[in-house]
Amino acid sequence: MKKMLMATAAGALFAGAASAEDIKMGVLLGFSGPIESMAVPMGAGAELAIAEVSDSGKLLGGSTVTAVRADSTCIDSAAATAAAERLITSDGVKGIMGAACSGVTGAVLANVALANGMVMISPSATSPALSSAEDNGLFFRTAPSDARQGQVMADILMEEGIKEVALTYTNNDYGKGLADSFQSSFEAAGGTVTISAAHEDDKADYSAEVGALASAGGERLVVAGYADRGGAGIVQAALDTGAFDTFHFPDGMASDATTENFGSDVDGSTGQLPGTDSDGATKFAELVGDAFDATAIFSGESYDAAALMLLAMQAAESSDPKVYKDKIMDVANAPGELIFPGELTKGLEILAAGGEIDYVGATAVEFIGAGESAGNYRQFVIEGGEMVTTKYR
Repeated sequence: MKKMLMATAAGALFAGAASAEDIKMGVLLGFSGPIESMAVPMGAGAELAIAEVSDSGKLLGGSTVTAVRADSTCIDSAAATAAAERLITSDGVKGIMGAACSGVTGAVLANVALANGMVMISPSATSPALSSAEDNGLFFRTAPSDARQGQVMADILMEEGIKEVALTYTNNDYGKGLADSFQSSFEAAGGTVTISAAHEDDKADYSAEVGALASAGGERLVVAGYADRGGAGIVQAALDTGAFDTFHFPDGMASDATTENFGSDVDGSTGQLPGTDSDGATKFAELVGDAFDATAIFSGESYDAAALMLLAMQAAESSDPKVYKDKIMDVANAPGELIFPGELTKGLEILAAGGEIDYVGATAVEFIGAGESAGNYRQFVIEGGEMVTTKYR
């Protein structure tokens, strides 16, 4: 009997060891292209969560997790699709944290994720069109839709007493979706959009575009573009010609690149980006320390996106995306023990014991509908060449 018990115990240990995997997680972001300055802290945020889980030794019988980076470029759907395919077929990833920009995210979802049954959680793809995209329950996002951002933008400007604006947007899914959402909300609140004009990225000269915006007039210029590309070109041309001296910057412009490029020249400008003053944001900043800027746009959302996939694997007792996709909403929302940044080990232990968690994370995660983030925003004004937080929404 004693020998039988010893054999059984040894068999159990062997089975536990055999269940451990080397899980690979894709980190698909625009490491080149119009948001490359944003992608650095975003990638760091995702990899912080991955390392936290891997180092814990608590995931699926002691599985390790390795991040595999791939470049979506943000703007080239073919390149993003090819990068995602390599992650799946060559690297064998079990989930994709990304993509970043809306157009390429939609392309990867439709052409790669659906065909391969691969979970994607984007930290920053905000186009309202993604809310109705076919996804078979595989797509989630930790950043809120621009349907909400458009309303927040309108609220901010109306509260500032700005009733008339010119609007320019980058000519892609992100820019058009945000521009439409904002214009609809602003006009419904009694504001006037004097002109809504698309701009292309990477032009050498934006004087013609700014000339048309200036002719239409407006108390402020809303720039729904990219801080590393055309949006910056529009702002520079507006300042050079004196057409506008204050701007409103949505999330694509809410980057250190904007303040580094223009400093106090854009003092008085306003804007917003996803953000929260929750306990999770404070804990995230403590966890990050001086490794990178914990307040950088979408860095917290990236940490949360990676963490949710790994916690869902534990809840499902499987790293198979076709299986754990059904647990993502469960671990993200109540009921359950609240889980904050730096507490992923605790979350894994509760799930392994059959308990429930409510993942709060760095960004006060709450999913509504089919994987949509309810979302929070940090409102700012530029003073002395710096983005100064004025309130949270």
